[in-house]
Amino acid sequence: MLLQILAHTPKWVFFLFAGLLWLGINQMFSRDARLGRVLGIAIGMVALSLYGTIAAFGGSEHSLVLALGAWIATASATVGWLLSQEVPAGTHYDAANRRLTLPGSIVPLALMMGIFFAKYGVAVATVLHPQLPANATFALVCGALYGAFSGGFAGRAARLMRLALAPQKGATKQPVSA
Repeated sequence: MLLQILAHTPKWVFFLFAGLLWLGINQMFSRDARLGRVLGIAIGMVALSLYGTIAAFGGSEHSLVLALGAWIATASATVGWLLSQEVPAGTHYDAANRRLTLPGSIVPLALMMGIFFAKYGVAVATVLHPQLPANATFALVCGALYGAFSGGFAGRAARLMRLALAPQKGATKQPVSA
């Protein structure tokens, strides 16, 4: 059955998987990055997660409301928890060059693969069992799963934004000339 599922998977899905895998592996190594790039990746992954939720449950208004409610609740809780944590050791923001120094981490790869495989698994499950999107429990579980992954990306990005917007230690304000 697995071979049948893979054979019926559109080719673009494999390219998306390879791209996400490459992007996630690159984030396992220390790097410098612009804040906009970090935010762009987070926004893209949150959008993919939200799209997955709407695509899976859009045909059933009741299930869509449940899934989106679970998505919002778990995403909000995850963002809140991550904002209560310190940025990882070795994370710095250089205001002069507007660049972040980020230590390598497996977390972005895990979050990317989590969203990808959740979306893929939900798509396969709903093709094999078309009645699943109308199931309230399935909608809640999927919405919560997507929300947790989205919250992981959004919370990590929010922490970095907070770091970038924080007054820099030792920085002095320039006097404003009249």
